[in-house]
Amino acid sequence: MSEKLSEERIRSIRAVLFDKDGTLIDFDRTWFSISWQLAQRAAKGGDDLRARALLDAGGGYDWLTERFRANSVIAAGTVEDIVSLWHPDVVSEQSRELIEEYDAYCVTEGARSAVAVEALHETLETLRTMGFRLGIATNDSEAGAHATAKALGIDGFFDVVIGYNTAARPKPYPDPPLLYFAEKLGLAPHEIAMVGDNLHDLETAHAAGAGLAVGVLSGNSPREALEPHADIVLDSVAGLPELLKR
Repeated sequence: MSEKLSEERIRSIRAVLFDKDGTLIDFDRTWFSISWQLAQRAAKGGDDLRARALLDAGGGYDWLTERFRANSVIAAGTVEDIVSLWHPDVVSEQSRELIEEYDAYCVTEGARSAVAVEALHETLETLRTMGFRLGIATNDSEAGAHATAKALGIDGFFDVVIGYNTAARPKPYPDPPLLYFAEKLGLAPHEIAMVGDNLHDLETAHAAGAGLAVGVLSGNSPREALEPHADIVLDSVAGLPELLKR
């Protein structure tokens, strides 16, 4: 076992904090149609060329590969980031109304369209049986995370759900995501493994002093982008029970 993954470090882990999109759910299959509908709204007047441009240059969708780019605004940002990018000229009150409109749409459609990664339910069930506490930290809204977890039948596995609007600052800041999770469970950061498919997740882990920063390849980031920042990179969350077995 490598120095990065000493038995002592793994034995110290008592909880796992998951990113949602690209980690628990298939990002592209879940979010393309939703993002396209929002881009069309932003383009106005049914201007598909404008909508394609917003989704590409602004949102980070690669029309050739039909995938969102790693760490792009839609893949890793918040609804507030998307509204700021697509509606740069709106005043504060209009911006707030758009954020609320986008959030409401994403809560409903995100839950309806959610596609779980392979073996998700079994993996979460196994981790709970092993005694781990579980949480979600997402740059989606808290309501959106709850709705998606409920739609997939996995809401009962999680002790804490954190969205971009749960507290003051979203990922990659350590507060509130990981430090908030630690406080809620009465744990130290080094007792928590942070798992995600984007650099924001790994940056959150390091900024907060997490016990493990685990990258997964089920999302938009390739192995070479994650490995320099992760303690280990797994194909998906399905590899966690084997990694964390005591």
